[in-house]
Amino acid sequence: MQPEDQLPPSPPQQPPGWNPVTGMSGWDPRLGPPGWSPQTPYTPPRPPMVQQARGLSPYGMPARHSWEIPMLIVVIVVTVLAYLVTLMLVLLGVINDYTLAFLAAPILLWFGRGANYAMQRVNAVQMSPTQFPEGYRMVVEAAARYGMPSVPDAYVVLGNGQINAFASGHGFRRFVCVYSDMFEVGGQARDPDALAFIIGHEVGHIAAGHTSYWRNLGMFLVPFLPILGNALIRTQEYTADNHGYCNRHMGAPGAMRVLAAGKYLNSLVDINEMADRAPREKGFFIWMANAMSSHPVLTWRIWALRDRSRHGRLFLRPSAPDPVQHNGAQLPGYPPPGHYTEIPSNVR
Repeated sequence: MQPEDQLPPSPPQQPPGWNPVTGMSGWDPRLGPPGWSPQTPYTPPRPPMVQQARGLSPYGMPARHSWEIPMLIVVIVVTVLAYLVTLMLVLLGVINDYTLAFLAAPILLWFGRGANYAMQRVNAVQMSPTQFPEGYRMVVEAAARYGMPSVPDAYVVLGNGQINAFASGHGFRRFVCVYSDMFEVGGQARDPDALAFIIGHEVGHIAAGHTSYWRNLGMFLVPFLPILGNALIRTQEYTADNHGYCNRHMGAPGAMRVLAAGKYLNSLVDINEMADRAPREKGFFIWMANAMSSHPVLTWRIWALRDRSRHGRLFLRPSAPDPVQHNGAQLPGYPPPGHYTEIPSNVR
């Protein structure tokens, strides 16, 4: 028996709830880090009670941007003419990498969409009633809100600090992908309405037909048409914003704050102050920055989400006065919560 002064020292006393794996107290790794509350279990959503008329109000079905179809027709006509010119060049013996790539566009597009879908199926986490149930419920609710016959697949993709989401498809399947960092911003611990807006935006791309193979084939020349092509993509983004707004209009401010300042500083953004700059920032390079962008510039985009009396601007900056007085951090003019379960008497 060892003398008392030669016994090994006893391990230090740890505070209650100490976890040797995480090196912290009060953190159960099954529940997540401090401040992260468990996600709401999945329950089947109740079909929303909405008007069937399309418009910019959150009470009806979401409207397509007024310039989307005209711009799409112009781009398809240009693409068809380009195909005819390419065929003529091939018949005349002018064969090079560009003509061959353009003739192979249907196969290249099909292969790229299939490879993209396969990458999500083997690498991403698929949302389900048991995995990311809150996000899965938002996807189901958005599909029901837009009257879609089926619910698209939904995946969580490793973000590594990036804030992004996208929608695509392959064959008859459609899917949305949300970067994991969006859940840190839009998860239950912070702003679930912002996440619902973003998911509604992406599901809206599918509902509006933006992920169709034939539509994308007709838009194959978009990357080579910097002004015209980007204008068409901006109309699609405005259309998807209309869907996100109808799905969860309360989440529009939070979603725009995240796009403006990221997931950590988003709460410091005054969303109305950003929108107010849209008519004030002017000049040739402001016009050029918007015209060359595939998404509406953020000040114009926030203005369009605030002023629901008209569609978002494509080329000319907003010039109308503020639609209503500011209402603190909330975007002015927003209807009260609960719009997807009850229609106010003044819009019946």
